[in-house]
Amino acid sequence: MADELVSNSESPIFSAEDEAYMRRALQLAEHARDAENEVPVGAVLVQDGQIVGLGWNRNITLHDPTAHAEIMALRAAGEKVANYRIVGATLYVTLEPCAMCAMALVHARIGRVVYGTIDPKTGAAGSVFDTLVSERHNHRIGVQGGLLADESATLLRDFFRARR
Repeated sequence: MADELVSNSESPIFSAEDEAYMRRALQLAEHARDAENEVPVGAVLVQDGQIVGLGWNRNITLHDPTAHAEIMALRAAGEKVANYRIVGATLYVTLEPCAMCAMALVHARIGRVVYGTIDPKTGAAGSVFDTLVSERHNHRIGVQGGLLADESATLLRDFFRARR
């Protein structure tokens, strides 16, 4: 899987704020790898200029197949804002969300997803599936990929190579 991770070829314009939040997501991904021996994916959820949720993969640690970084960030944000909807928030995540996470983001009414590297096997933000923007849903999410893609892909690639 990790050997197939590649950078998004498009070059959308990202703000300095976008980069700062993605760098925080990369720190969380490193924490997942170093502290919990989890697949290094990190997520930061921002609403109205404030971080409302942080997450990193915890599937192995929690024995929970739903404990992806995005879900963990959504859970933390839900607790913080006392609502399951985080309307208009931006999620920064180091790896393109899977279908499960994408649907959770749709249900939470997230406004925008910014991801690092694509997931060519299960990505649901445009590489394999277009879940976040599907016209079948009553809510669509703005998507930008490729922010710090090389750093995100390298973390994943190195993690999986070390496990072989």
